[in-house]
Amino acid sequence: MSELITAELVDLDLSAETKDAAARSLAERMVARGRVTDLEGFLADVAAREAQMPTGLDGGIGIPHCRSTHVTEPTLAFGRSASGIDFGAPDGPADLIFLIAAPAGGDADHLSILSTLARSLMDESFTGALRSATEPERTAALIRGDEPAAEPSAQDQAQAPAQAPAPDTEAPADTDARAETDARPEKDARPETAPEAEEAPAAATEAPSEAPSEAPSEAPPEATPEAAPFRIVAITSCPTGIAHTYMAAESLEKAGQAAGVEVFVETQGSAGFTRLDPQLVTDADGVIFAHDVEVREKERFAGKPTVDVGVKAGINRPAELIAEVRQKAERGEVSGTARAAAPMDKDAETGDGFATRLRKWLMTGVSYMVPFVAAGGLLIALAFAIGGYTINKAPSVAEHFLWTDSTSWAALLFQIGSVAFGFLVPVLAGFIAYGMADRPGLVPGFVGGAIALTINAGFLGGLIAGLLAGAVVMAIQRVAIPPVLRGIMPVVVIPLISSAIVGFLMFLVVGKPIAALQKGLTDWLSALTGANAIILGALLGLMMCFDLGGPLNKVAYAFAVGGLANPNEGSLKVMAAVMAAGMVPPLAMALATTVRGRLFTKAERENGKAAWVLGASFITEGAIPFAAADPLRVIPSAMAGGAVTGALSMMFGCTLRAPHGGIFVVPLIGQPFLYLLAIAAGTGVSAALVILLKGLRKTPHTRAADSSADGGAEVTVAA
Repeated sequence: MSELITAELVDLDLSAETKDAAARSLAERMVARGRVTDLEGFLADVAAREAQMPTGLDGGIGIPHCRSTHVTEPTLAFGRSASGIDFGAPDGPADLIFLIAAPAGGDADHLSILSTLARSLMDESFTGALRSATEPERTAALIRGDEPAAEPSAQDQAQAPAQAPAPDTEAPADTDARAETDARPEKDARPETAPEAEEAPAAATEAPSEAPSEAPSEAPPEATPEAAPFRIVAITSCPTGIAHTYMAAESLEKAGQAAGVEVFVETQGSAGFTRLDPQLVTDADGVIFAHDVEVREKERFAGKPTVDVGVKAGINRPAELIAEVRQKAERGEVSGTARAAAPMDKDAETGDGFATRLRKWLMTGVSYMVPFVAAGGLLIALAFAIGGYTINKAPSVAEHFLWTDSTSWAALLFQIGSVAFGFLVPVLAGFIAYGMADRPGLVPGFVGGAIALTINAGFLGGLIAGLLAGAVVMAIQRVAIPPVLRGIMPVVVIPLISSAIVGFLMFLVVGKPIAALQKGLTDWLSALTGANAIILGALLGLMMCFDLGGPLNKVAYAFAVGGLANPNEGSLKVMAAVMAAGMVPPLAMALATTVRGRLFTKAERENGKAAWVLGASFITEGAIPFAAADPLRVIPSAMAGGAVTGALSMMFGCTLRAPHGGIFVVPLIGQPFLYLLAIAAGTGVSAALVILLKGLRKTPHTRAADSSADGGAEVTVAA
C-alpha cells in the first residue's frame, strides 16, 4: 500500500505542453515500474475518460484518471509543470498533475487511499507543500501520507515571508483560518486535517491578536446554526468513482462548516458505498446530488428540497449549492414526491435484515425485467390483434416478407416481440445477481437465466439462477487474492469461475427440480376453474393494491408476467386479473375526488385529475400521494376494490395477452365488456369506501366550513 507512489513516479520538472503529452510522460514512468502493461491501451482509456468530462480543477490541479485492464495495481504518478497545462479548468492551466491509474477491479484499500488523496487536494497547505517541494522522495512520501508534516512545516516556516505577498494566497488563507475557528466549537476537526497538525500552533499564536476585534462581529451569526442547524445530506459520484467523487465530498463538507450547516455525504465511489443512516436522511432539511452517473437508490431522498448538479459543481461552487438548497427549503420546494415509497415500505430502507435485502435483490431483477416484458409483450399482443392467434406459426420474416401483406407485418411484430420476450428470464436472473454482487454478478446471472430457459425451468428457474449467481460471486470476492491477479479478477477470473459453478448447479443439481415445479405451476393455472379461480383473483387483487407499486405489488405482477412466457388459458386469466386490479386504486381516487372533492385537499384534487390517466394506463403508483397522506383510509379501500375486480375478472373468464397497457389494450382482451365492468365495479367499491371513511372523520363544523369555502381554504380534522 505504501508503494502507491514512489520517487520514480514523481516528475518535479514536467516539460509536457499538452494534457496528452503529460499523460504519456507520466504513464511511461508507470510502464517502467511495471504498473501498466500496455502504454497505448492505457492512454486510450485515459483519453476516453477525459472525453467524458474535463479533469481540470480550480486551483491549478489536473487529475487525469481511469480504470483500465492494462493496470496491474492502483498507481499514482505526479508531475509539476512550470508553464502550466490546460486540463479544461475554468481558472486556467494546471501546474500540479496527478495521473491516477486503477485496475478494472481495484481493491477497496488502495482505492480508499486514492480517495484520501482526492480530499487532500482540497487542502491549500497540501497543494502549497507540493508546489514548494524539491525532492522526489519526500514528495512521494508527502502524497502517500508517510511524512505528512515534515516537509510542509519546514518549507512553510522557511518560505512563509516570501509567500505572504503572493496574490490569491493571503486573503483565502485568512478567510479559511477564521472559518475553521468558527466551525471548531460546533464540530470537531475531521481526520483528514491531520497533516496540518504541526502548523496549528503557528496559526494559534496569531489568533489572540485577531480575536478581540473579530469575536463580537462573528458571534451572532454563529449562534443561529448552533440553535437550529440546517442539515443537508449529499451524494457525490463520478464515472470512475476515484477522484472527483471524494473531492466534491470534501468541498461540500468544508463549505458546510464555514456556513454553520451540517453536511453528511455519501460517496458512491469505486470501492462501493456505505449508505447514510436512514434517520439522517429522514431528518435532513435538504439534499444535494453532485454526480455524473446515476445516483443509486435515489428514492431514499424523495420529497425533500433537492439540488441536482454535476460533480464538478460540488467541487467548484459548494457554497452556492448549499445556499440554493436552503432557499428551496424556505420556499417549500420539494422534488421526487411521485417516486416516494408506500408508507408500509419506508422502514425497509435500513437493509439490516436478510428478508429486506432479499426483497431488494428480487425487486432489482424485476425492475430491469419489466421494460423487456412491456416491449416484447405489447409487440406480441399487437401481432395477435393484426394477424390473429395463428400468427405464431408464420415463417421467419427474414426468409418470407411481403411489404403489402398485413400478415407479414403481424409476423414481423410477433417475431421481434418474441426475441425481446426471450430476454425476460436472463435479464431477471442477471439483475438479481447484480443487486447482490454489483457488476461482477451480471455474467453468471445471465448465463444462469439462459440455462433456466434451456431446461424449461422458466421464471422460477430465473429467480433461483440469479440468487445462486449473486451468492457465488459474493463468495469469490471474499477470497484473498494475490495483488498480481487483482487486475484480471473482474474481467476473467470471476466471470469464468462463477459461470462454471452456476452452470453446473443449474444443469445438474437444482435445474430439474425447478423445471418440474414450474411445470406443476403451469398445469395448476391451466386447471383453475370455479371457486379456486375466483379466490386466486381476489388474492392477486389484494396484493396489487396493498402497497401500490411496492414489493408485494411487483410479486403479483411478476407472477402474472412469468405465465406469459408459456401462455395458456389459466395464465392469460391471471394476467387479466392482475392488470384490472392494478388499475383500480388511482381510478378510485380520481372518482372520489370528483364526487366528494371537499373531503380532499386542493393538492389531492389536482392529483385526482392526473389519476384518471394514470389509472387508465395501469400505473398503480398514481394512488401513492393519497395513500401517503391518509394510509389507514386509502389503502384498505383500495384493497377491497382490487379484490372485487380481481375476483370478477377471473369469474368472467377474461384473458389478456399483453403485460401492460390498461384500457389501451382492451381490443386484445377476451370478454372486454365484462372486463371493463369488473374494473368499474372495483373502482366504485373503493371510491365509496374512501368517501365513507373520510366522511366519518369530518366534524359538523368542518363540513360547514367546507361548504362555505366552496373549494377555497379547507379545514381538516383528523379522527
